Amino acid sequence: MTTRGIDAVLAHLAKLPPPESLTLAEQRAQYERAERAFPIPTDVTVERVTAPIAPAEWLAPPSVRADVVVLYLHGGGYVIGSPRSHRHLAAAIARAGRARALVLDYRLAPEHPFPAALEDAVAAYRWLLAQGTAPARLVVAGDSAGGGLTVATLVALRERGLPLPAAGVAISPWVDLTCSARSYATNAGVDPIVRPAMVAEMARAYLGGADPRTPLASPLFADLSGLPPLLIHVGRDEVLLDDATGLAERAKAAGVAARLEIVPRMVHVWHWFLPMLDEAQTAVDEIGAFVRQAC
Repeated sequence: MTTRGIDAVLAHLAKLPPPESLTLAEQRAQYERAERAFPIPTDVTVERVTAPIAPAEWLAPPSVRADVVVLYLHGGGYVIGSPRSHRHLAAAIARAGRARALVLDYRLAPEHPFPAALEDAVAAYRWLLAQGTAPARLVVAGDSAGGGLTVATLVALRERGLPLPAAGVAISPWVDLTCSARSYATNAGVDPIVRPAMVAEMARAYLGGADPRTPLASPLFADLSGLPPLLIHVGRDEVLLDDATGLAERAKAAGVAARLEIVPRMVHVWHWFLPMLDEAQTAVDEIGAFVRQAC
């Protein structure tokens, strides 16, 4: 891989207004514009559905295995993002995994703080089971806050005695809402997306007064034993680097088959920049292979 792609991404990011200069409504609108900047291929069908609590979108590329599903939980710090902002990424993962993707439009903070997003994710998983999806043909995946929500959902499913999915995928996962890991300081100067002060404010909005070490909000502190295999991706330059490495260490210590990929020079959720980044396609292909192997 060349560095040409990441340099183009960095140049693009440098042109954007700093997120702290935008209101929450403006941040949400900016994220939604990804739908126009990164349209999905015309051969992907999109079907809006109503799940038990929150709506969702079915994404189906051609030649998928109809019985294999990726439940995708989008990123955005629990306060921004939607299926529209992440449709292109979820569709690419579905294509690579030869699966359908259900992208959940879970409730956002501060209007709906913890545990709203978690309850929506668990309800969507229950809904998939009720629709006849076999747990062994299901993968839960997500990026950033959605990566943390993926792990929290797996823990909640285990705690509630529900059958677990075949695997989980955590892309640049945010799993420690104390925001106190060493990389929050050491990588603050090189991460163009995640700013420590901004992510701390998002944590306060999502927690709504809950202890930031609450295991189902910060699954780094959860009992991870019994979880299915995990694939964890993170860029070496990310503020959330230590969230990902800490998750991998704790998962392995709990007996979970956790595979950690740390990619040099990559930004937070570089997968999202598929149209302009070679390494994004490589990462999506790795996730697809993991999904195909698990299911």
